[in-house]
Amino acid sequence: MASPVKAKKHLGQHFLTDLNIAQKIVNSLPKDDTRILEIGPGTGVITQYMVEKENFTAFDIDMESITFLKEKYPQHAPKFQFQDFLEADLSPFAADGTFYLIGNFPYNISTQIMFKVLENRNSITCVVGMFQREVAQRIAEKPGSKTYGILSVLLQAFYKIEYLFTVSEHVFNPPPKVKSAVIRLTRNATERLTCDEDLFFKVVKASFNQRRKTIRNSIKSLSGNAVIDSQFLEKRAEQLSVSDFEALTNSIMNAINTQK
Repeated sequence: MASPVKAKKHLGQHFLTDLNIAQKIVNSLPKDDTRILEIGPGTGVITQYMVEKENFTAFDIDMESITFLKEKYPQHAPKFQFQDFLEADLSPFAADGTFYLIGNFPYNISTQIMFKVLENRNSITCVVGMFQREVAQRIAEKPGSKTYGILSVLLQAFYKIEYLFTVSEHVFNPPPKVKSAVIRLTRNATERLTCDEDLFFKVVKASFNQRRKTIRNSIKSLSGNAVIDSQFLEKRAEQLSVSDFEALTNSIMNAINTQK
């Protein structure tokens, strides 16, 4: 068998060593036969509780991890794929329905993973993931908080977010310098927003990219000289809920169309 996988510090990966936490993470997924995709299985601490499932696949960008897991579970070798999740075509996983995502996500790409989830939101119906605690808090945060931001709004538009539990830095190898947390995203009933979705994404990003400014000033690049009629113009981005951003987006779209 291959030697234990070395810690992938260069990938921002910290391997979980606590089996109870690994089991708790897996138990946070719905109990059904939906396909499961794990990101960054590493040494397989979380993987071991799912590998027997017929509809399980694991992606890892580190060939050493893939080799180790294929040799550890030779009867399940095809389930371990040398693949970058951020570059992967996920359509085969949704060909026969939806799928779940799970993993101890590498900290340096966790935000990118979430944007990939958003792109595939109609296929990925549940995500259970380990994040740096500050990132997990930001995703789950409500309006009015300083940590409420772009990811909070965009993900909460399409998912119910639950902050499940905090994880000590002492149960990882190597130990990270920060605490971690596990959150769950469950697809909500929103099929489409009540506004233009492309513009919605742009409005949210523009608003938070200049979050110290009022909405009136932060969205100037989107609205140009159009006269916008909105109650939110003198507020700041962190004060607006998902539905507020939808209403703001409609106001901007109406103003742009009127100007034409």
